[in-house]
Amino acid sequence: MIDDATDIQTTQAATAPNPDAPGSDARGPDASASEPVAGDAGQSLKKKRTRSGTKAKTKGAEKGEKAAAKAAVAAIEARIGHSFADPSLLVTAFTHVSALKSTKKRGDSYQRLEFLGDHVLGLIVSDMLYRAFPSADEGELSKRLADLVRKESCADVAKSLGLLDDIKLGAVGAGAGARLRKSVLGDVCEAVIGAVFLDGGYQAAAGFVERNWTERMHKPRRPLRDPKTVLQEWAQGKGLPTPVYREVERTGPHHDPQFRVAVDLPGLEPAEGVGGSKRAAEKVAASVMIEREGVSGGSNDG
Repeated sequence: MIDDATDIQTTQAATAPNPDAPGSDARGPDASASEPVAGDAGQSLKKKRTRSGTKAKTKGAEKGEKAAAKAAVAAIEARIGHSFADPSLLVTAFTHVSALKSTKKRGDSYQRLEFLGDHVLGLIVSDMLYRAFPSADEGELSKRLADLVRKESCADVAKSLGLLDDIKLGAVGAGAGARLRKSVLGDVCEAVIGAVFLDGGYQAAAGFVERNWTERMHKPRRPLRDPKTVLQEWAQGKGLPTPVYREVERTGPHHDPQFRVAVDLPGLEPAEGVGGSKRAAEKVAASVMIEREGVSGGSNDG
């Protein structure tokens, strides 16, 4: 019996875990192998701190970008003389189509605002001319209007306001030198007028135009010229035939008729004008084509 007891004790001693043995688990046989140790907890906490730090930096960068964008808009507003209730209109007014991620969203560029601003500018300047020159006839008013609203005049206003570097261009636009083109500067100026009109109404737009066009209206830089002559000379320079004018419609009573006339040139869309006589309507039509085609010299170049 003693021998059997001795054998049992010897067997138990042999199978008991030895804490000093290499690779042994001091936690005992009931401890889970997946239980995290202090090193695992430290790594997890370090990762959380890293993620928190990255998020904080990202938020800080975003706040900085927003502050910079807000400051840029405020600087443009100060030069324009209008504080926008909807700053996105101003941003759109300076966005060239080349800066869009998708050309399918052309409405996000300044083009629609340019369309609106072009017509708002024409109305405001017409009103200014009507009040400033009470003795001028329709022909003279039309000549002055064509000169004041042409792309070159709008580009000069944009330059005087320092809007050149605010235009947002994509790589294609910048590579093509679009920033330096008068047509783009003129377009942006008209887009700004459209944006001011949408944001602040007619009075706000009229204030902008009056501040920037009154001096130009009273001090023409070059002698006025007949728009029909300018258009004919431009057409000849392009190797085109003489412009053809045709009556489209005549309305009104016999003693006070209104004529609508179109001017045609090969390869170009017809342009129309309305006046109290055929000649007056032809001049307006010529002025419309000159403005639309961006003819250098307009109707006010010597």
